[in-house]
Amino acid sequence: MRLTGLFYTALAGQMAATVPVLADDLADGAQIAAAFVAGDTDQIWAAATPDMQQAFGSAKDLAAWRTSLGTEFGTEEEVIDEQTAESGGFTVYSRVARWSDTPDPMEIVISLDEGQKIAGFVMRPQPVAANSAQMDYETQANLRLPFDGPWFVYWGGRDIADNYHAADPVQRFAMDFLVQQDGQSYAGDASILANYYCWGQPILAPANGTVVAAEGGWPDQPIGETDPVNPLGNHVVIDMGNGEFVFLAHLQQDSLTVSEGDTISARQQVGRCGNSGNSTEPHLHMHMQNDPTFGQGEGLPAQFNRYTADGETGLQGEVRKGQTVQQD
Repeated sequence: MRLTGLFYTALAGQMAATVPVLADDLADGAQIAAAFVAGDTDQIWAAATPDMQQAFGSAKDLAAWRTSLGTEFGTEEEVIDEQTAESGGFTVYSRVARWSDTPDPMEIVISLDEGQKIAGFVMRPQPVAANSAQMDYETQANLRLPFDGPWFVYWGGRDIADNYHAADPVQRFAMDFLVQQDGQSYAGDASILANYYCWGQPILAPANGTVVAAEGGWPDQPIGETDPVNPLGNHVVIDMGNGEFVFLAHLQQDSLTVSEGDTISARQQVGRCGNSGNSTEPHLHMHMQNDPTFGQGEGLPAQFNRYTADGETGLQGEVRKGQTVQQD
C-alpha cells in the first residue's frame, strides 16, 4: 500500500491500550523519531519492515518525503510530549513537537513490532477537537452501557487527548471499549484474536428502539490489518427515538442476533465483540448521532444512567478514557 502526503503507514494506530510505559520502549521510539527529524532516512529505511518499506515506496522516496516536510514545516524546535502505549503486540510511540514554520504542533506516531522494526509511521498536524453545536445536549433515551461486567474505556471524553474521535464532527463523542486484566487487553500471543479478553463477549442494546441497520457478514481482521473501506465492519444501528441513533461497531462476523426492522429492548443481545472493519484489535466502538446514516448529521453526547466507574456507583453521565465501567 502506498500513501501520499503526510501519512505513511503499514499499521493503523487508532488503538493503543494504556499500559505502564517502559523506559526502553520510550527510548527506542524517541531514537527513531530523532533520526527522522535529523534527516537520517537511511536509518529509518533500514529499521522498517518489508510492508513498511513498500508503503514508503523506496529509500529515495522516503528521503524526498522528509525533504518536502522540511520545506513545508521547517525544523523541529521543541518536543511538547512523548508517550508510549501498546496495541495488539505493537509498541506505539507518539511525539508532539513545535516546528518553526507552522503554528500547529506536529505529531509523529511510530509503531514497532516485537523485533523493534518499524511497522507503522505517521507524521501529521496534531489533531484538534471538532467544533460542535451539541456540547450542551442531554441524552433523551434511558441509556445503559452496551455490555455487562467491567470494561475499560479505551477512548472516551471530549478532549482530543482523551478521545481521538473528537476530531470528527460525527464521532465527536464516540467511545471505544475493551476488557483489560493487569493493564493488558490480551493474554499470550497477541496475534490470536481469541486471546483478547473482549473477543466474543455479548454486546447489548443500550436502550429500547428499532434496528435501522444491521450488517454482519464482514470478516474479522487479523491483528495488524484493517479495513478502512468498511470502517464500521459488522455493526448495528438503533433508532432510540427523539432523533437519537446509536452505532455499535466492529462486531464479530456472523454474530448478529437482530435484523433491520426489529423492535428491541435495552440489554437485549445484538451481537458479539469482534475485530471487523477499521479496527486494529478487538474492541467495541459506540457513538450517537442525529442521523441514521454513518458520517452524516452531527455527533451527540451519550449520557449513561446508573453505572459504576472506578468503583463509584450510581453515576449518570459520560464515561472518560481510562475508566473501568460497568452497569449497576
